[in-house]
Amino acid sequence: MTSSPSTPDHALPGLDVPPERAVVVIDMKGYSRLPEVQMAVVRSDLDSVLETAFVQSGLPAPRSLGDGYKDTGDGAILVLPPEHAARLVDPLLGNLSAALQRYEGVRMASAPPLRLRAAVHVGPLSVPDHRGAAINDACRLADSAVVRHAVDAAVDNGLFLAAVLSEPVYQRSVPAGRTRPELTERQFLAAEARVADKPDFGQSCRLFVPGLPAGALRRYLPEPADPASPAPAPPSAPEHAVPDRPSRAGATFTFHSELRDSVVADHIDTLRMR
Repeated sequence: MTSSPSTPDHALPGLDVPPERAVVVIDMKGYSRLPEVQMAVVRSDLDSVLETAFVQSGLPAPRSLGDGYKDTGDGAILVLPPEHAARLVDPLLGNLSAALQRYEGVRMASAPPLRLRAAVHVGPLSVPDHRGAAINDACRLADSAVVRHAVDAAVDNGLFLAAVLSEPVYQRSVPAGRTRPELTERQFLAAEARVADKPDFGQSCRLFVPGLPAGALRRYLPEPADPASPAPAPPSAPEHAVPDRPSRAGATFTFHSELRDSVVADHIDTLRMR
């Protein structure tokens, strides 16, 4: 009896890492709270702002990306070649912020302002369906608590964009010198991205609000817990303290002489004299 030859390792499916792609996730702040009659108009305005900023940055227009563009209703997911990763940081984020500022100056009074969260990530994605953890991680970065705090900082300072970069994107762009000299590391704030309903997700990231120094942004983030510091001990009960007991409203006791019984006297919280 002869056995069939084993499948060679190079023929096993799923062993090869898919090619990398750069991923941008855009979300509008407060879109779900808009009246339905405004949603289509605001969405159209967002598309115009994105197209302007992408083309100005030397990037493909979003809707020219084919399967690399997904309309999410309150934003978009864009998949681009990985060599664009640094360009998605600079000049795109600056151009996007400027386009939002211009939109604010011309929008009708009845139209809400556009305030955006942007996440930039890079990682392997299958082709051509663009499936993989990189998409999930980019969406979670855009939904993380730290970038939501960064949006609050932008709003309070009259700005309209807050961005979060995954650590690989940041390292390949800013420290690597692939951004303009005036865009320095001091403008990016190191943080930990977490999502409330995704306890297993946690990634180092960099926050960036164009036009706002990182020091000003830091004030909007809660102080991280110090794992080395012990949890505060509960306050100790005073000596001879009586444990809390449920109150019994309406109970009435009448004493016709001086109260000396310690069993009873030590358990009276309030005594009303009439």
